[in-house]
Amino acid sequence: MDVLVINGSPRKERAHTGRIVSLFAEGMKEKGAQVDFIYPRDLKIGDCRGCFNCWEKTPGKCIQEDDMADVLRKMARSDIIVLATPVYVDGMTGLMKTLIDRSIPLLHGRFEIREDHCRHPPREYVKQGKLVLLSVSGFTEMDNFDPLITHVKAICKNMKRDYAGAVLRPIAWVMEGAEEQGVPLDDIYGAIKEAGRELISNGSMKKETLAIISREIIPRDNVVQVNNSYWNNK
Repeated sequence: MDVLVINGSPRKERAHTGRIVSLFAEGMKEKGAQVDFIYPRDLKIGDCRGCFNCWEKTPGKCIQEDDMADVLRKMARSDIIVLATPVYVDGMTGLMKTLIDRSIPLLHGRFEIREDHCRHPPREYVKQGKLVLLSVSGFTEMDNFDPLITHVKAICKNMKRDYAGAVLRPIAWVMEGAEEQGVPLDDIYGAIKEAGRELISNGSMKKETLAIISREIIPRDNVVQVNNSYWNNK
């Protein structure tokens, strides 16, 4: 099974998103998945120009000659696409959004009705597999992920891919400090890998597994105190 992980964090594997992605990928690999990684920060990907040449004059091909051509090939052949991004102002990073905007050559310009809704059908060579969201947030409340989840679900409908769920970790920045203070996090790290194994084995992830990943590490009042003690001095 071919898995494409698109890590939209500008800090790549060095930050909290990267750490969780690494564990998730380990779990998928343990079940035999072939995992490829893309880091938009390292690529030359221009903004979508809205010219629709990829639907009209050069069907399936963007007129911009940049690194997106290789990304499109990898997206088209992937059984599972993992969109990994920290929450930036209630959504995905600009790096990720630009890449998604540039993915429309994978679709036809014409409409079809799917589930009583106008959609663009995928091109014949594009796999119609699954898509997973992996995200971290600096806030404590889980509803901070809601706008991003809604966006990704809409992307799935437009790409004609099944939404296979979300691996979500609030207040990810707390984890490093908690470990240094001896707070046990092995269950969270283990659950991230288990979610990867479940995805490959079952095509989905258990609610119980995802709940462990997002569990509270320290009370919210303590999080506020730690955060403010740092930023009040800036």
